[in-house]
Amino acid sequence: MMHIPLIRAGQPYKSLNTTGVYDFRTGRQVAELSQANSGLIRKDFALAQRNKQSLDALPVHELLTICKNAADLFATADLPLDGETQSPDDYVRAISMTTGMPQSLARRNMEKVCVVLREMAAVLGGLTRGLDLSILDQGWGTQDDRSLSYLCCANTLGAILPNNSPGVHSLWLPSIPLKVPLVLKPGSQEPWTPYRVAQAFMAAGCPPEAFSLYPTDHAGATEILLRSDRSMLFGDVSTVRAWEKDRRVQIHGPGWSKVVVGQDKIADWPQFLDVMVDSITINSGRSCLNASAVWVPSHGREIAEALAQRLAGISARTMDDPEAELAAFVNPIVAERISSLVDSGLAQGGAQDLTAKYRDGGRLVEVDGATFLLPTIIWCEDPEHPLANMELLFPFASVVEVPQDNILEKMGSTLVGTIITENRSFVQEALAAPNIDRLNLGLIPTSRISWDQPHEGNLFEHLYKQRALQSTIPVAV
Repeated sequence: MMHIPLIRAGQPYKSLNTTGVYDFRTGRQVAELSQANSGLIRKDFALAQRNKQSLDALPVHELLTICKNAADLFATADLPLDGETQSPDDYVRAISMTTGMPQSLARRNMEKVCVVLREMAAVLGGLTRGLDLSILDQGWGTQDDRSLSYLCCANTLGAILPNNSPGVHSLWLPSIPLKVPLVLKPGSQEPWTPYRVAQAFMAAGCPPEAFSLYPTDHAGATEILLRSDRSMLFGDVSTVRAWEKDRRVQIHGPGWSKVVVGQDKIADWPQFLDVMVDSITINSGRSCLNASAVWVPSHGREIAEALAQRLAGISARTMDDPEAELAAFVNPIVAERISSLVDSGLAQGGAQDLTAKYRDGGRLVEVDGATFLLPTIIWCEDPEHPLANMELLFPFASVVEVPQDNILEKMGSTLVGTIITENRSFVQEALAAPNIDRLNLGLIPTSRISWDQPHEGNLFEHLYKQRALQSTIPVAV
Protein backbone atom coordinates (compact mmCIF):
# COMPACT_ATOMS: atom_id res chain seq x y z
CA MET A 1 0.00 0.00 0.00
CA MET A 2 1.40 3.41 -1.00
CA HIS A 3 2.01 5.68 1.97
CA ILE A 4 1.92 9.49 1.84
CA PRO A 5 3.92 10.81 4.79
CA LEU A 6 3.77 14.09 6.63
CA ILE A 7 6.42 16.61 5.69
CA ARG A 8 7.94 18.29 8.74
CA ALA A 9 10.19 21.15 7.63
CA GLY A 10 11.13 19.14 4.55
CA GLN A 11 11.54 15.78 6.28
CA PRO A 12 9.13 12.89 5.61
CA TYR A 13 7.49 11.46 8.71
CA LYS A 14 5.24 8.42 9.00
CA SER A 15 2.63 8.85 11.68
CA LEU A 16 1.06 6.06 13.73
CA ASN A 17 -2.27 7.68 12.96
CA THR A 18 -3.29 7.20 9.32
CA THR A 19 -6.34 7.43 7.12
CA GLY A 20 -7.18 6.03 3.72
CA VAL A 21 -7.30 7.72 0.32
CA TYR A 22 -9.83 5.94 -1.88
CA ASP A 23 -10.80 5.37 -5.50
CA PHE A 24 -14.08 7.28 -5.56
CA ARG A 25 -15.71 4.83 -7.99
CA THR A 26 -14.79 1.47 -6.48
CA GLY A 27 -14.11 2.40 -2.86
CA ARG A 28 -10.74 0.64 -3.09
CA GLN A 29 -8.05 2.16 -0.87
CA VAL A 30 -5.22 3.45 -3.07
CA ALA A 31 -3.01 5.08 -0.44
CA GLU A 32 -2.44 5.47 3.27
CA LEU A 33 -2.16 9.06 4.45
CA SER A 34 -0.30 9.95 7.64
CA GLN A 35 -2.21 12.22 10.00
CA ALA A 36 -0.79 14.96 12.21
CA ASN A 37 -2.32 15.67 15.60
CA SER A 38 -2.54 19.12 17.15
CA GLY A 39 0.32 18.47 19.56
CA LEU A 40 2.78 17.58 16.79
CA ILE A 41 1.77 20.66 14.78
CA ARG A 42 2.11 22.88 17.84
CA LYS A 43 5.57 21.44 18.59
CA ASP A 44 6.81 22.05 15.04
CA PHE A 45 5.71 25.68 15.06
CA ALA A 46 8.42 26.32 17.67
CA LEU A 47 10.94 26.08 14.81
CA ALA A 48 9.13 28.53 12.51
CA GLN A 49 11.69 31.31 12.84
CA ARG A 50 14.58 28.94 12.10
CA ASN A 51 12.77 27.63 9.03
CA LYS A 52 12.26 31.15 7.71
CA GLN A 53 15.95 31.91 8.01
CA SER A 54 16.63 29.24 5.40
CA LEU A 55 14.66 31.27 2.83
CA ASP A 56 15.96 34.62 4.05
CA ALA A 57 19.48 33.44 3.22
CA LEU A 58 18.66 33.25 -0.50
CA PRO A 59 18.19 36.31 -2.74
CA VAL A 60 14.85 36.64 -4.51
CA HIS A 61 16.42 36.23 -7.96
CA GLU A 62 17.76 32.82 -6.91
CA LEU A 63 14.35 31.79 -5.58
CA LEU A 64 12.78 32.82 -8.90
CA THR A 65 15.23 30.53 -10.71
CA ILE A 66 14.24 27.75 -8.32
CA CYS A 67 10.57 28.38 -9.21
CA LYS A 68 11.31 27.95 -12.94
CA ASN A 69 13.23 24.75 -12.33
CA ALA A 70 10.46 23.47 -10.06
CA ALA A 71 7.94 24.04 -12.87
CA ASP A 72 9.90 21.78 -15.20
CA LEU A 73 10.29 19.12 -12.53
CA PHE A 74 6.62 19.27 -11.54
CA ALA A 75 5.60 18.80 -15.18
CA THR A 76 8.08 16.19 -16.35
CA ALA A 77 10.03 14.49 -13.56
CA ASP A 78 9.56 11.30 -11.60
CA LEU A 79 9.45 12.72 -8.07
CA PRO A 80 9.82 10.96 -4.69
CA LEU A 81 6.77 9.36 -3.11
CA ASP A 82 6.86 6.67 -0.42
CA GLY A 83 10.42 5.60 -1.14
CA GLU A 84 9.65 5.21 -4.84
CA THR A 85 8.78 7.79 -7.50
CA GLN A 86 5.64 9.25 -9.03
CA SER A 87 5.61 10.10 -12.74
CA PRO A 88 3.53 12.96 -14.15
CA ASP A 89 1.09 10.42 -15.61
CA ASP A 90 0.86 8.64 -12.25
CA TYR A 91 0.07 11.99 -10.64
CA VAL A 92 -2.71 12.77 -13.15
CA ARG A 93 -4.26 9.31 -12.69
CA ALA A 94 -4.13 9.68 -8.90
CA ILE A 95 -5.86 13.08 -9.01
CA SER A 96 -8.60 11.68 -11.22
CA MET A 97 -9.02 8.50 -9.18
CA THR A 98 -9.56 10.22 -5.82
CA THR A 99 -11.22 13.56 -6.71
CA GLY A 100 -13.50 12.72 -9.64
CA MET A 101 -11.76 15.20 -11.93
CA PRO A 102 -11.25 13.71 -15.41
CA GLN A 103 -7.67 13.28 -16.49
CA SER A 104 -8.09 15.91 -19.23
CA LEU A 105 -8.95 18.58 -16.65
CA ALA A 106 -6.27 17.36 -14.24
CA ARG A 107 -3.66 17.96 -16.95
CA ARG A 108 -4.97 21.47 -17.60
CA ASN A 109 -4.79 22.26 -13.90
CA MET A 110 -1.27 20.85 -13.78
CA GLU A 111 -0.32 23.33 -16.48
CA LYS A 112 -1.84 26.20 -14.44
CA VAL A 113 0.56 25.40 -11.62
CA CYS A 114 3.47 25.25 -14.06
CA VAL A 115 2.58 28.58 -15.67
CA VAL A 116 2.61 30.38 -12.31
CA LEU A 117 5.95 28.85 -11.39
CA ARG A 118 7.50 29.71 -14.75
CA GLU A 119 6.12 33.25 -14.76
CA MET A 120 6.69 33.95 -11.07
CA ALA A 121 8.68 37.13 -11.76
CA ALA A 122 5.65 38.61 -13.58
CA VAL A 123 3.32 37.36 -10.84
CA LEU A 124 5.38 39.11 -8.16
CA GLY A 125 5.59 42.20 -10.36
CA GLY A 126 1.80 42.39 -10.31
CA LEU A 127 1.47 41.66 -6.61
CA THR A 128 4.13 44.22 -5.62
CA ARG A 129 3.21 46.77 -8.33
CA GLY A 130 6.66 46.66 -9.86
CA LEU A 131 8.75 46.75 -6.68
CA ASP A 132 12.47 46.13 -7.12
CA LEU A 133 12.45 42.72 -5.47
CA SER A 134 16.04 43.05 -4.28
CA ILE A 135 14.61 45.41 -1.64
CA LEU A 136 13.12 42.32 0.02
CA ASP A 137 16.60 40.82 0.34
CA GLN A 138 17.82 43.68 2.55
CA GLY A 139 14.50 44.92 3.92
CA TRP A 140 15.18 48.37 2.51
CA GLY A 141 16.52 50.17 -0.54
CA THR A 142 15.81 52.90 -3.07
CA GLN A 143 13.65 52.89 -6.16
CA ASP A 144 12.80 55.90 -8.34
CA ASP A 145 14.76 58.06 -5.90
CA ARG A 146 12.57 56.95 -3.02
CA SER A 147 13.64 55.16 0.13
CA LEU A 148 11.55 52.05 0.63
CA SER A 149 11.34 49.51 3.42
CA TYR A 150 9.14 46.44 3.73
CA LEU A 151 8.69 44.35 6.84
CA CYS A 152 7.74 40.68 6.55
CA CYS A 153 4.88 40.02 8.95
CA ALA A 154 5.04 36.23 8.93
CA ASN A 155 7.40 33.39 9.73
CA THR A 156 4.90 31.03 8.10
CA LEU A 157 2.00 31.04 5.67
CA GLY A 158 -0.54 28.44 6.71
CA ALA A 159 -3.00 27.16 4.13
CA ILE A 160 -6.08 25.02 4.66
CA LEU A 161 -6.52 23.56 1.18
CA PRO A 162 -9.54 22.23 -0.73
CA ASN A 163 -10.20 19.09 -2.77
CA ASN A 164 -12.05 20.69 -5.66
CA SER A 165 -9.31 21.61 -8.16
CA PRO A 166 -5.49 21.26 -8.37
CA GLY A 167 -5.18 24.66 -10.04
CA VAL A 168 -6.12 26.43 -6.82
CA HIS A 169 -2.72 25.52 -5.37
CA SER A 170 -1.12 28.11 -7.63
CA LEU A 171 -2.38 30.78 -5.23
CA TRP A 172 0.07 29.97 -2.42
CA LEU A 173 3.12 29.40 -4.63
CA PRO A 174 4.36 33.04 -4.45
CA SER A 175 5.00 32.54 -0.73
CA ILE A 176 8.32 30.82 -1.50
CA PRO A 177 9.99 33.63 -3.51
CA LEU A 178 8.50 36.04 -0.96
CA LYS A 179 10.60 34.15 1.61
CA VAL A 180 7.79 32.81 3.80
CA PRO A 181 7.78 29.04 4.54
CA LEU A 182 4.58 27.08 3.99
CA VAL A 183 2.52 25.06 6.44
CA LEU A 184 -0.07 23.22 4.38
CA LYS A 185 -3.09 21.15 5.34
CA PRO A 186 -4.08 19.25 2.17
CA GLY A 187 -7.57 18.07 1.33
CA SER A 188 -8.26 14.47 2.33
CA GLN A 189 -8.95 13.47 -1.29
CA GLU A 190 -6.24 15.62 -2.87
CA PRO A 191 -2.90 15.42 -1.03
CA TRP A 192 -1.21 14.75 -4.39
CA THR A 193 -0.65 18.31 -5.66
CA PRO A 194 0.81 20.01 -2.56
CA TYR A 195 3.01 16.95 -1.95
CA ARG A 196 4.29 16.94 -5.55
CA VAL A 197 4.83 20.72 -5.55
CA ALA A 198 6.93 20.42 -2.37
CA GLN A 199 9.00 17.62 -3.89
CA ALA A 200 9.54 19.63 -7.10
CA PHE A 201 10.71 22.67 -5.13
CA MET A 202 13.10 20.66 -3.00
CA ALA A 203 14.51 18.86 -6.05
CA ALA A 204 15.04 22.29 -7.63
CA GLY A 205 17.20 23.41 -4.72
CA CYS A 206 14.70 25.12 -2.43
CA PRO A 207 15.58 24.77 1.27
CA PRO A 208 13.49 21.84 2.57
CA GLU A 209 12.71 23.76 5.76
CA ALA A 210 10.31 25.87 3.67
CA PHE A 211 7.76 23.05 3.42
CA SER A 212 5.58 21.42 6.03
CA LEU A 213 2.59 19.30 5.04
CA TYR A 214 0.14 18.18 7.71
CA PRO A 215 -2.87 16.08 6.73
CA THR A 216 -5.00 16.52 9.82
CA ASP A 217 -8.47 16.82 11.30
CA HIS A 218 -10.52 19.91 12.18
CA ALA A 219 -8.57 20.47 15.41
CA GLY A 220 -5.26 20.31 13.54
CA ALA A 221 -6.51 22.76 10.91
CA THR A 222 -7.56 25.13 13.67
CA GLU A 223 -4.08 24.82 15.21
CA ILE A 224 -2.50 25.85 11.90
CA LEU A 225 -4.78 28.88 11.58
CA LEU A 226 -4.20 29.96 15.18
CA ARG A 227 -0.41 29.60 15.10
CA SER A 228 0.38 30.85 11.59
CA ASP A 229 1.25 34.53 11.44
CA ARG A 230 -0.64 34.68 8.13
CA SER A 231 -2.81 32.05 6.47
CA MET A 232 -5.19 31.22 3.65
CA LEU A 233 -8.47 29.39 4.22
CA PHE A 234 -10.42 27.70 1.44
CA GLY A 235 -13.95 26.50 2.09
CA ASP A 236 -17.68 27.01 1.87
CA VAL A 237 -19.65 29.66 3.72
CA SER A 238 -19.94 27.65 6.93
CA THR A 239 -16.21 26.85 6.95
CA VAL A 240 -14.92 30.40 6.49
CA ARG A 241 -17.52 32.29 8.54
CA ALA A 242 -15.69 31.94 11.88
CA TRP A 243 -12.49 33.45 10.45
CA GLU A 244 -13.87 36.29 8.33
CA LYS A 245 -12.90 38.98 10.84
CA ASP A 246 -9.43 37.64 11.58
CA ARG A 247 -7.05 39.90 9.65
CA ARG A 248 -4.38 37.18 9.67
CA VAL A 249 -6.58 34.87 7.58
CA GLN A 250 -7.13 35.45 3.87
CA ILE A 251 -10.52 33.97 2.99
CA HIS A 252 -11.14 32.02 -0.22
CA GLY A 253 -14.79 31.10 -0.11
CA PRO A 254 -17.61 31.03 -2.67
CA GLY A 255 -17.18 33.53 -5.51
CA TRP A 256 -20.67 34.20 -6.90
CA SER A 257 -18.91 35.46 -10.05
CA LYS A 258 -21.07 36.96 -12.79
CA VAL A 259 -21.29 38.08 -16.40
CA VAL A 260 -23.11 41.38 -16.94
CA VAL A 261 -24.13 42.77 -20.35
CA GLY A 262 -24.81 46.49 -20.58
CA GLN A 263 -27.82 48.02 -22.30
CA ASP A 264 -25.60 49.37 -25.10
CA LYS A 265 -24.47 45.84 -26.03
CA ILE A 266 -27.45 43.67 -25.23
CA ALA A 267 -28.82 43.59 -28.78
CA ASP A 268 -25.57 41.90 -29.82
CA TRP A 269 -25.79 39.20 -27.15
CA PRO A 270 -25.20 36.24 -29.54
CA GLN A 271 -21.65 37.57 -30.05
CA PHE A 272 -20.97 37.17 -26.33
CA LEU A 273 -22.35 33.67 -25.90
CA ASP A 274 -18.90 32.02 -25.98
CA VAL A 275 -17.73 34.26 -23.13
CA MET A 276 -20.77 33.26 -21.07
CA VAL A 277 -20.33 29.55 -21.81
CA ASP A 278 -16.63 29.59 -20.92
CA SER A 279 -17.32 31.54 -17.73
CA ILE A 280 -19.83 28.93 -16.60
CA THR A 281 -18.24 25.68 -17.75
CA ILE A 282 -14.41 25.90 -17.65
CA ASN A 283 -12.92 23.44 -15.13
CA SER A 284 -16.34 21.81 -14.76
CA GLY A 285 -17.69 24.82 -12.88
CA ARG A 286 -15.69 23.87 -9.77
CA SER A 287 -13.95 27.21 -9.29
CA CYS A 288 -14.98 30.36 -7.46
CA LEU A 289 -14.09 32.09 -10.75
CA ASN A 290 -16.88 30.31 -12.62
CA ALA A 291 -19.91 32.46 -13.31
CA SER A 292 -22.93 31.47 -11.23
CA ALA A 293 -25.19 34.00 -12.96
CA VAL A 294 -25.65 36.15 -16.04
CA TRP A 295 -27.33 39.52 -15.38
CA VAL A 296 -28.81 41.45 -18.28
CA PRO A 297 -31.18 44.41 -18.82
CA SER A 298 -33.23 42.64 -21.54
CA HIS A 299 -33.29 39.55 -23.81
CA GLY A 300 -32.87 37.43 -20.70
CA ARG A 301 -35.12 34.56 -21.76
CA GLU A 302 -33.48 34.34 -25.19
CA ILE A 303 -30.01 34.27 -23.65
CA ALA A 304 -31.04 31.60 -21.16
CA GLU A 305 -32.47 29.43 -23.95
CA ALA A 306 -29.30 29.77 -26.02
CA LEU A 307 -27.08 28.95 -23.04
CA ALA A 308 -29.23 25.96 -22.13
CA GLN A 309 -28.99 24.57 -25.64
CA ARG A 310 -25.20 24.99 -25.69
CA LEU A 311 -24.58 23.51 -22.23
CA ALA A 312 -26.91 20.57 -22.85
CA GLY A 313 -24.34 19.40 -25.40
CA ILE A 314 -21.85 18.73 -22.59
CA SER A 315 -22.15 15.09 -21.56
CA ALA A 316 -20.73 12.98 -18.77
CA ARG A 317 -17.78 10.86 -19.92
CA THR A 318 -15.32 8.41 -18.43
CA MET A 319 -12.38 9.67 -16.40
CA ASP A 320 -9.84 8.82 -19.12
CA ASP A 321 -11.81 10.28 -22.05
CA PRO A 322 -9.67 13.07 -23.57
CA GLU A 323 -12.86 15.00 -24.41
CA ALA A 324 -14.22 14.91 -20.85
CA GLU A 325 -15.34 18.31 -19.51
CA LEU A 326 -17.33 17.28 -16.43
CA ALA A 327 -15.99 16.25 -13.04
CA ALA A 328 -17.75 13.54 -11.08
CA PHE A 329 -18.88 13.77 -7.46
CA VAL A 330 -16.82 11.69 -5.05
CA ASN A 331 -19.88 11.27 -2.84
CA PRO A 332 -23.05 10.50 -4.85
CA ILE A 333 -25.19 11.61 -1.91
CA VAL A 334 -23.79 15.16 -2.24
CA ALA A 335 -24.78 15.21 -5.91
CA GLU A 336 -28.27 13.99 -5.03
CA ARG A 337 -28.66 16.69 -2.37
CA ILE A 338 -27.50 19.44 -4.72
CA SER A 339 -29.91 18.30 -7.42
CA SER A 340 -32.72 18.19 -4.86
CA LEU A 341 -31.79 21.71 -3.71
CA VAL A 342 -32.18 22.97 -7.27
CA ASP A 343 -35.50 21.16 -7.67
CA SER A 344 -36.76 22.63 -4.39
CA GLY A 345 -35.96 26.11 -5.66
CA LEU A 346 -37.77 25.43 -8.92
CA ALA A 347 -40.81 24.19 -7.01
CA GLN A 348 -41.24 27.65 -5.49
CA GLY A 349 -42.14 29.03 -8.92
CA GLY A 350 -40.64 31.98 -10.75
CA ALA A 351 -37.73 29.93 -12.12
CA GLN A 352 -37.30 27.28 -14.79
CA ASP A 353 -34.60 24.74 -15.68
CA LEU A 354 -34.29 25.38 -19.41
CA THR A 355 -31.65 22.68 -19.97
CA ALA A 356 -34.15 19.95 -19.01
CA LYS A 357 -35.85 19.95 -22.43
CA TYR A 358 -32.55 19.59 -24.31
CA ARG A 359 -31.33 16.46 -22.54
CA ASP A 360 -32.56 12.89 -22.31
CA GLY A 361 -33.32 12.04 -18.72
CA GLY A 362 -32.59 13.91 -15.52
CA ARG A 363 -29.83 16.15 -14.25
CA LEU A 364 -28.28 13.37 -12.14
CA VAL A 365 -26.55 10.67 -14.19
CA GLU A 366 -24.12 7.79 -13.69
CA VAL A 367 -21.39 6.84 -16.15
CA ASP A 368 -18.85 4.07 -15.58
CA GLY A 369 -19.56 3.96 -11.85
CA ALA A 370 -19.25 7.74 -11.42
CA THR A 371 -22.04 10.18 -10.51
CA PHE A 372 -22.37 13.49 -12.36
CA LEU A 373 -24.63 16.54 -12.40
CA LEU A 374 -25.24 17.72 -15.95
CA PRO A 375 -24.92 21.45 -16.73
CA THR A 376 -27.98 23.42 -15.72
CA ILE A 377 -29.22 26.86 -16.78
CA ILE A 378 -31.99 28.47 -14.74
CA TRP A 379 -34.16 31.28 -16.06
CA CYS A 380 -35.15 33.42 -13.06
CA GLU A 381 -38.05 35.80 -13.42
CA ASP A 382 -37.33 37.42 -10.07
CA PRO A 383 -33.87 38.67 -9.02
CA GLU A 384 -34.78 37.83 -5.42
CA HIS A 385 -35.42 34.16 -6.24
CA PRO A 386 -33.14 31.83 -4.19
CA LEU A 387 -31.71 30.32 -7.40
CA ALA A 388 -30.79 33.74 -8.81
CA ASN A 389 -27.55 33.91 -6.82
CA MET A 390 -26.60 30.36 -5.93
CA GLU A 391 -23.17 28.80 -6.43
CA LEU A 392 -22.86 25.04 -6.86
CA LEU A 393 -20.00 22.63 -7.66
CA PHE A 394 -20.94 21.93 -11.28
CA PRO A 395 -21.73 24.04 -14.37
CA PHE A 396 -24.77 25.83 -12.98
CA ALA A 397 -25.89 29.38 -13.64
CA SER A 398 -29.00 31.51 -13.52
CA VAL A 399 -29.97 34.19 -16.01
CA VAL A 400 -31.58 37.24 -14.44
CA GLU A 401 -33.13 40.26 -16.16
CA VAL A 402 -32.98 43.57 -14.29
CA PRO A 403 -32.86 47.21 -15.50
CA GLN A 404 -29.26 48.28 -15.91
CA ASP A 405 -29.56 50.96 -13.24
CA ASN A 406 -30.25 48.23 -10.66
CA ILE A 407 -27.95 45.41 -11.79
CA LEU A 408 -24.75 46.23 -9.90
CA GLU A 409 -26.57 46.78 -6.63
CA LYS A 410 -28.93 43.80 -6.85
CA MET A 411 -26.44 41.19 -8.06
CA GLY A 412 -24.72 41.12 -4.66
CA SER A 413 -21.23 39.96 -3.70
CA THR A 414 -19.14 39.14 -6.78
CA LEU A 415 -15.60 37.79 -6.83
CA VAL A 416 -15.20 38.27 -10.59
CA GLY A 417 -17.49 40.53 -12.61
CA THR A 418 -17.19 40.44 -16.40
CA ILE A 419 -18.88 43.64 -17.59
CA ILE A 420 -19.59 43.78 -21.33
CA THR A 421 -20.21 47.42 -22.22
CA GLU A 422 -18.67 50.47 -23.87
CA ASN A 423 -20.87 52.88 -21.96
CA ARG A 424 -18.38 55.03 -20.02
CA SER A 425 -20.89 55.87 -17.32
CA PHE A 426 -21.64 52.18 -16.69
CA VAL A 427 -17.90 51.41 -16.69
CA GLN A 428 -17.39 54.05 -13.98
CA GLU A 429 -20.24 52.57 -11.95
CA ALA A 430 -18.60 49.15 -12.18
CA LEU A 431 -15.22 50.57 -11.17
CA ALA A 432 -16.84 52.13 -8.12
CA ALA A 433 -18.88 49.04 -7.15
CA PRO A 434 -17.58 47.79 -3.77
CA ASN A 435 -19.23 44.39 -4.23
CA ILE A 436 -17.00 43.45 -7.23
CA ASP A 437 -13.60 42.19 -6.14
CA ARG A 438 -12.05 41.50 -9.54
CA LEU A 439 -13.22 43.39 -12.62
CA ASN A 440 -13.04 42.23 -16.25
CA LEU A 441 -14.09 44.93 -18.70
CA GLY A 442 -14.99 43.50 -22.11
CA LEU A 443 -15.01 40.03 -23.60
CA ILE A 444 -13.01 38.30 -20.87
CA PRO A 445 -14.49 35.15 -19.28
CA THR A 446 -14.72 35.26 -15.50
CA SER A 447 -12.62 32.09 -15.45
CA ARG A 448 -9.63 33.67 -17.22
CA ILE A 449 -6.84 34.63 -14.82
CA SER A 450 -4.08 37.12 -15.47
CA TRP A 451 -1.45 35.88 -13.04
CA ASP A 452 0.19 39.29 -12.70
CA GLN A 453 -3.01 40.52 -11.03
CA PRO A 454 -4.15 39.63 -7.50
CA HIS A 455 -6.75 36.86 -7.54
CA GLU A 456 -8.61 37.13 -4.26
CA GLY A 457 -6.65 39.37 -1.99
CA ASN A 458 -3.03 40.34 -2.53
CA LEU A 459 -0.62 37.79 -1.05
CA PHE A 460 2.27 40.28 -0.95
CA GLU A 461 0.22 42.76 1.06
CA HIS A 462 -0.93 39.87 3.26
CA LEU A 463 2.65 38.91 4.08
CA TYR A 464 4.41 42.29 4.06
CA LYS A 465 3.76 45.83 5.21
CA GLN A 466 5.51 48.97 4.07
CA ARG A 467 7.01 51.10 6.79
CA ALA A 468 8.31 54.64 6.84
CA LEU A 469 12.06 54.90 6.45
CA GLN A 470 14.48 57.80 6.67
CA SER A 471 18.20 57.07 6.72
CA THR A 472 21.55 58.73 6.21
CA ILE A 473 23.23 55.30 6.01
CA PRO A 474 24.03 54.12 2.47
CA VAL A 475 22.13 51.06 1.31
CA ALA A 476 24.43 48.01 1.34
CA VAL A 477 25.19 46.48 -2.04
